[in-house]
Amino acid sequence: MRKLLKQVEESLKDQNFMHFIENIEVLVSKLLSLFMVVVIVAAILDLGFFLVRELFTTPHGKFNAILFEIFGLFLNILIALEILENITGYLKKHVLQVELVIVTSLIAIARKIIILDLRKVTGVDIIGLGIAILALSISYLIIRYSNQKNS
Repeated sequence: MRKLLKQVEESLKDQNFMHFIENIEVLVSKLLSLFMVVVIVAAILDLGFFLVRELFTTPHGKFNAILFEIFGLFLNILIALEILENITGYLKKHVLQVELVIVTSLIAIARKIIILDLRKVTGVDIIGLGIAILALSISYLIIRYSNQKNS
């Protein structure tokens, strides 16, 4: 019993405990990477099926109506790739790269704007998107400037 208590006490020391937590973070990051690859492959397959279906079933001259939906699907894949890059960047350096997170957010907002149906949104929604873009752009410039200054 004493031996077990001694092992528990040893494993709860700060350095050992932090090593244990780091191992869990790496394991979770690897699992997230694998799941994100599955999501990306599924999104590419979905995009492929959607393109084939729409190309062969949409009447001539009506393809422009679904073009923004296609752009949205493409941008979904790009956003997923950026998220995968965030996760793998964390695995490589064990640091969350804020610049990549901001760029991913900017792509997500750009996707929202591209597929935005102006008949269904209010002025407040558009103002909110504008403020989000401005805030993220300023954040990106600050991070970029500080990274260049530190290099």
